[in-house]
Amino acid sequence: MRKPVKILVVVGIALLILGMIFYPTIKNSFGGKDQPSVAPSSISPRNQSLSVNAKVLKPQTMSDVFRTKGVLLPDEEVDLTFETSGKIIQINFKEGSFVDKGQLLAKVNDAPLQAELKMLESQLPLAQERVFRQRTLLDKDAVSQEAFETVTTELDRLKANIELIKARISQTELRAPFSGMIGLRLVSEGAYASPQVRISTLTKISPLKIEFAVNERQESEIVDGTKLTFTLENDLNTYEASVYAVETSLDASTLSLKARARYANPGGKIKPGRSAQIEIQLREITNTIVIPSMSSIAEMGQDIVYTYNNGKAKRVVLTKGLRTASSVQVLEGLNVGDTLLTTGVMQLRDGMNVSIAQFEE
Repeated sequence: MRKPVKILVVVGIALLILGMIFYPTIKNSFGGKDQPSVAPSSISPRNQSLSVNAKVLKPQTMSDVFRTKGVLLPDEEVDLTFETSGKIIQINFKEGSFVDKGQLLAKVNDAPLQAELKMLESQLPLAQERVFRQRTLLDKDAVSQEAFETVTTELDRLKANIELIKARISQTELRAPFSGMIGLRLVSEGAYASPQVRISTLTKISPLKIEFAVNERQESEIVDGTKLTFTLENDLNTYEASVYAVETSLDASTLSLKARARYANPGGKIKPGRSAQIEIQLREITNTIVIPSMSSIAEMGQDIVYTYNNGKAKRVVLTKGLRTASSVQVLEGLNVGDTLLTTGVMQLRDGMNVSIAQFEE
């Protein structure tokens, strides 16, 4: 009987030790007398103090800037082809070089036409002499008017044939229609050319055109003469251009219209085909109240902000004006000198205790 008694004694001592260890925890869990009570009102959101940033409102200048993307286009560009067919006998340009307007770039064989021209021109003095003699005889009433008109018509026909041959000869010459940079040569001497065979490409890159789309809202503000600035990727410079043309009607599918500006591109440093980030300042508003767009929230169809008033948040309904990606113009609701709460807006409530952690510029 001694052994069971010893076991019971050991178990009892173990239970006593465990009870002493876990007693405070069990007491607190079941609302012991030593647990401090917390008044429900002390944990109300209205009595909590929220730490926020603030900004003292001052008069500011706000710019209405329209931003979009555009593409750089050459001022002029044309595929060079012959107007006639024939074997190429001359190529007079260097690939990638600058050529002047009217410069002879290439030529096809015109030997048969040159021979025909010489034959016709050889007949010209005789035809002119016939007209002279017939006019002299007509003045003396020695020939009829009809005979005179016959030789005159033959002379005119000969001159017309000469001009026709000269025109056909000019079609064997490929000349630069404007000054610009010529591209890679796509044919060689001895090749047979036709109007369908491209010889090269001529591009005028000074000035450059910038093409971009205008939204429906800006269509009346972006007109001929509107100034813009643009930047290019991997280029720290800012360039200035001027709008010179705008489409007459909106695109039905995008409700936008195309516009083009012109940049002088001195020295032809910028090449066409690059994309450009465009900014156009539509208007500038001075001496107005401007707030960060993130400090305003929409609530029940109203625009709401909170101001600081003797340690508490005050709910204010706004009337907004111009809006940009980061700022909003305030027309009504705020005044210069008000302290606007700029952070924690979604947690704020009217009359809530607040403390200002930092004033923003």
